[in-house]
Amino acid sequence: MKNSRRSFLKNSTMAMVGASFLPKVVEAAVFAGTKEKSFIGIQLYSVRADMMKNPLETLKALADMGYQYVEHANYVNRKFYGYTAIEFKKVLSDLGLSMPSGHTVMNATHFDKTKNDFSDAWKYTVDDAATMGQEYVISPWMDEKLRHSYDGLMYQLDVFNKSGELCKKQEMKFGYHNHDFEFTEKINDTPIYDLIIKNTNPDLVIQQLDFGNMYGSGGRAKEWIDKYHGRFPSLHVKDEIKSAGRGEMNDGYESTTMGDGVVDPKMLCLLAKKVSGAKHFIIEQESYQNRTPLEAAKINLATMKTWGLV
Repeated sequence: MKNSRRSFLKNSTMAMVGASFLPKVVEAAVFAGTKEKSFIGIQLYSVRADMMKNPLETLKALADMGYQYVEHANYVNRKFYGYTAIEFKKVLSDLGLSMPSGHTVMNATHFDKTKNDFSDAWKYTVDDAATMGQEYVISPWMDEKLRHSYDGLMYQLDVFNKSGELCKKQEMKFGYHNHDFEFTEKINDTPIYDLIIKNTNPDLVIQQLDFGNMYGSGGRAKEWIDKYHGRFPSLHVKDEIKSAGRGEMNDGYESTTMGDGVVDPKMLCLLAKKVSGAKHFIIEQESYQNRTPLEAAKINLATMKTWGLV
């Protein structure tokens, strides 16, 4: 599916706006005991079609493969794949799974500049993440209107830090997940990703480095891991091959099973573990080259278990 992830993220921002009109119900945080553990997990966007069709059956299949940790990519109207936080936590627990991190797009409506406060929708996002036992609340996108000027970007990064403060109240951190534009777009001759890292507080905001998204745009994960020690505790582990079409980022590359491509994800994971304290190794694959998504998920887990990460 070409550009599906990008379209999915943009559409998700619209769905989240409606959540701001829901009545506020604060649920008690119940932590899953996943803090500070190193693990190999899977971003559920890797099996998105299966999750939309039958989430219970898909999660059971992942658990049967040996997965213990998942990362969500579906949170709409205070529900994960159609389940409330309490319901989804039980679904996962019954299968021996937990969810230490998740992706919810932070959009421009989530912070009210005049009130200097977050919308109810974003507060609910943090509340529900705490109920799930998450360690990181991660936004995998940055509003395009806020990243094309220095002042706009600094405003957004200040909001990121404020979100980190909000998350800290519930023993979590806010996180940001890169795509490709962070490495191709510059402000004052400085790549956006440099500005993001330098202007977010590492005590409040983590960076989740995606190996694959940057590759076709010329970004090389090793350079960033070497440059910013300690800033990447969470990784999206991908391998990439040349695409027959335009690719997932419109860059001529698409993801593939671990070890079949050009990224060398094993080397990157081991380096990030050594110099950046990486502990969340999250598999994500969006294109499958004649395999089913679940077949790819099984191969990826088996391969990564031989790397000595955990």
